[in-house]
Amino acid sequence: MAFRRPIRLKMKKVALLFIGITILCSSCETIEPPKPVGPLPSERHLAWHELEYYAFIHFNMNTFTDMEWGLGGESPEQFDPTELDTRQWAKVAKEAGMKGIIITAKHHDGFCLWPTKTTEHSVKNSPWKDGKGDLVKDLSEACKEYGLKFGIYLSPWDRNHAAYGKPEYVKDFHEQLRELLTNYGEVFEVWFDGANGGTGYYGGANEERKIDNKTYYEWGKTTKMIRELQPNAVIFSDGGPDIRWVGTEEGFANETNWSIMRRNEIYPGWPRYKELRSGHEDGTHWLPAEVNTSIRPGWYYHPREDHQVKSLERLVRTYYESIGRNGNFLLNLPVDDRGLVHETDIKQLMALRKQIDKDFAEELAKGLKVTATDVRGSSSKFGAENVNDGNNETYWATNDTITTASIIFEFDRPTEVNRILLQEYIPLGQRVKNFIIEAEVAGKWQEIDGQTTIGNKRILCFDTVKASKIRVNFLEAKGPLAVSNIELYRAPNLLTAPVVTRDRDGLVRLMVPDKNVAIYYTLDGSDPTKSSNKFENPFVVNSATTLKVIGYDPETQEKSESTLKNLDISKKDWEILDVSSGNIIEAIKLMDEDPNTFWATDEGVKKPQEITIDLGRSYNLKGFTYVPIQTRYPFGIITNYEFSVSKNNRNWKTVAKGEFGNVVNNRIEQTVNFDTVKGRYIRLKGVKVDGEDFRASFAEVGVLTE
Repeated sequence: MAFRRPIRLKMKKVALLFIGITILCSSCETIEPPKPVGPLPSERHLAWHELEYYAFIHFNMNTFTDMEWGLGGESPEQFDPTELDTRQWAKVAKEAGMKGIIITAKHHDGFCLWPTKTTEHSVKNSPWKDGKGDLVKDLSEACKEYGLKFGIYLSPWDRNHAAYGKPEYVKDFHEQLRELLTNYGEVFEVWFDGANGGTGYYGGANEERKIDNKTYYEWGKTTKMIRELQPNAVIFSDGGPDIRWVGTEEGFANETNWSIMRRNEIYPGWPRYKELRSGHEDGTHWLPAEVNTSIRPGWYYHPREDHQVKSLERLVRTYYESIGRNGNFLLNLPVDDRGLVHETDIKQLMALRKQIDKDFAEELAKGLKVTATDVRGSSSKFGAENVNDGNNETYWATNDTITTASIIFEFDRPTEVNRILLQEYIPLGQRVKNFIIEAEVAGKWQEIDGQTTIGNKRILCFDTVKASKIRVNFLEAKGPLAVSNIELYRAPNLLTAPVVTRDRDGLVRLMVPDKNVAIYYTLDGSDPTKSSNKFENPFVVNSATTLKVIGYDPETQEKSESTLKNLDISKKDWEILDVSSGNIIEAIKLMDEDPNTFWATDEGVKKPQEITIDLGRSYNLKGFTYVPIQTRYPFGIITNYEFSVSKNNRNWKTVAKGEFGNVVNNRIEQTVNFDTVKGRYIRLKGVKVDGEDFRASFAEVGVLTE
């Protein structure tokens, strides 16, 4: 009977093996992923979403005519950059953290940056490179060298082409597109706008032409060509068909931003453009938003805007209101008439890159313990840990009936947090409609933010909290949740040079974008330190004063660049006594201490215009200031002046006359000094102005006193 024991042992082993296999098989039961919800992105969409941030280059005939929209009658000989270097453009874009460049291959004036066969209005008839140049080719090669994607903007409207408005032009438009899509390598985006038809040169006709922008360009044929020649390229316009304009050029998407829209309703020039900022919750097609804005007021380079490059604060805000609101960020760089990205623009681009790098330097959620109130099928395949595993292809998902759930991150110790980044698994659609963020601070939960949509990426900025736990409560969704990524950060304070403002009463305010940054100032022009006056409340300055201000970060002990502001007597007692023309009541805008407002005399005036001001009492005057109009399209800028002073408003003495050097291109405050003279009344005359008549404009007028 000795043989029986081995048999029994063998049977036990078999049984255990069977049980193990059974358990293993049960654990391997297939848990299906959530079903898709709504319209889904294509592969080209997903690749585009990954890019996030890239450059728009407006450089064309308008650069040399100082226009935004050229009329089309310009001579190709006007296109003559002296230092054109597309490698510099690519290098700047790369170092700024951008992933591509889109070039205005042709704008509305019809001038083509490549030697097209369709028109003589191109670089082939320009002095640049003796007509042998091809800017599109140069840039496409520069993009390849620096590892950037390359895109093209081809204006459908052509104010130069003699046949615009007729079928013959559409054939040339399509041929231009074919040339661009076949001769310059891979194109990641084809960009069309909604500017269609109007006045133009049109081969010398100089008339207005109207077209049906829904049908004239044969958009179906256009799209088919792009799909055949560049299958990976996304197509941009008001209504796509791939990606959409965000409905504003100010650089933001709405807080609610769906990547879907009822696309078939939209066409170039669609009047309900504000809906583009938010999308449609019940959208029929994946049509995500591209947020486009320029680093300057204009899209093309104008020397007069050199002082109006967007501040670091504004650029950072645009980043968070574009990429951080489920959009891509297309930032325009107006290349100057040398053919280079301007030095001032480069400085701000690198400042933005540095700040964003600092904001997202250390990811705090990676490796944290994370739990969820529901996991699809209780399977690790869809577990909460997928949101912080660094892999966007994995995701946390809930069961089919669960559209409300929470996910919790637990720190080893209380940790400071002020940013959260969330991403849905968009290959299965956009789902989240409403969510809130909570932090456990000192054992108590507190709400720190609440928003609506997420989509490809949502970034929330909030006041720094020292949290033991962070909880995301998903309150409403179109279906079961599918969240691929959640990241936590502690961004540093935003340290910038303070902004100084003063009102008519002399009340001075000092401002920085981050409330955690302290402000210190001096009133004698000396360099401020931590021992100087700390700004707590507005204060009055009503005499000649040199104000110098710094921002100070108490966490890093770093200080900002200083702001220097020369202040003089306040304008609270000033009164406009007389104007040559125009609304005298509105003339108060020239002394409201706001350079962004302005007042102007009437149009069509035939003689020099002047204003007369009562200062309220007599002063020892030693100079005056003039701030030109700051609008995007300035007019009436005084180039030659005459300034007079009076004690009694009867007897006048001219104390200064001359020219504001380069004021049209450098619209900063102009300061003129003269020998000290006592007076109560002042008069400023625009002897010459930049314009066709003597109409004069004023943003601000001031005086210098002893």
